[in-house]
Amino acid sequence: MRISAKEFLESPNKPITLLGMSGVGKTTLANKLPKSKWFHYSGDYRIGTKYLAEPILDNIKKQAMEVDFLRDLLRSDSIYIASNITVDNLSPVSSFLGKIGVEKLGGISLGEFKQRQALHKEAEIGAMKDVVKFLDKAKKIYGYDHFINDAGGSICEIDENTSNLLAKHTIILYLKADQNMEEKIIERAKKSPKPMYFNDKFLDIELGNYLKENKIDSPDKIIPDEFSRWIFPKLISYRKPIYEKFSDKYGYTIDAHEASKVATEEQFIELIASALK
Repeated sequence: MRISAKEFLESPNKPITLLGMSGVGKTTLANKLPKSKWFHYSGDYRIGTKYLAEPILDNIKKQAMEVDFLRDLLRSDSIYIASNITVDNLSPVSSFLGKIGVEKLGGISLGEFKQRQALHKEAEIGAMKDVVKFLDKAKKIYGYDHFINDAGGSICEIDENTSNLLAKHTIILYLKADQNMEEKIIERAKKSPKPMYFNDKFLDIELGNYLKENKIDSPDKIIPDEFSRWIFPKLISYRKPIYEKFSDKYGYTIDAHEASKVATEEQFIELIASALK
C-alpha cells in the first residue's frame, strides 16, 4: 500500500506488514503496541494452527510411536497428543521443518526435508492470503482499528500474486539490519541453530557446496546443527537483496536499530511516518 505520511497519520485504520530476517525484531516491535488497539496477526501462528496443524501433529505422533511405552498407549487410545502452539511459542512449527542430516542426531533425509519445505511454502502463502479476511474480522468482529502482520522471514520469497495482495491491503515495512545487527543475529543463530525455510534453488547450490567443502558423500551423513550454522550466514547474504527489492517494489524501509528503540505506540507511528516521507 503506497500512502503519504499525511494520509497515514490521518487514517483511522492502520494496516501494517512487518518484513525482515528472522531475529531482526519484528515480533518484539509488534508486542510493544497496545493489544487493546492493535490486532496482532502472526503468520507463523496461522501456519502452525491451520495449514500445518495436521502434519505437525502427525510428526509428533510418529516420534512418540518410536517409544514402546507411548506406542502402546497411543494405539489403545489411552493418551491424547496435541501441539501447544501459541503466538509466543512457535517451536512445533520450526521442529516440523527439521534439519538435514544424521537421523540419530535429530536429522531427516533430504527428500523428507524438501517435502516439508514445500508444505511450509504453501502454508505461508495461505497464511499471507488470509491477512485480507483477518483485516475484515479484526475490524468487524473484534473492533480493532489497527492491524499488525508479523510475517515470517521468508515472505520475501512468496509468489507475486500474494505479494501484490499484501501490498494492496497493508503498508509493508522492511526492518533493515545494519552490519553490526547482522553479526549479532548470526552469532545467536550459531549458538542455537534452528530449522529454517530455504527455496530449492538456494538449498541445492549451498548443499552441494557444503558436501564438497567437507568431503561428505551423502546428505544423510551431515551433522544437522553444523550444517545449520554453516548455511545461516549464507541465507542472510542471499536474502538481503531480495528484501530490498521487495521493499522497493511494495513498501518502505526502516532502520531495524531505530525500530529497536521504539517503546510506545506514538514512537512507532512517528517511525513509520518518517519512512513514508
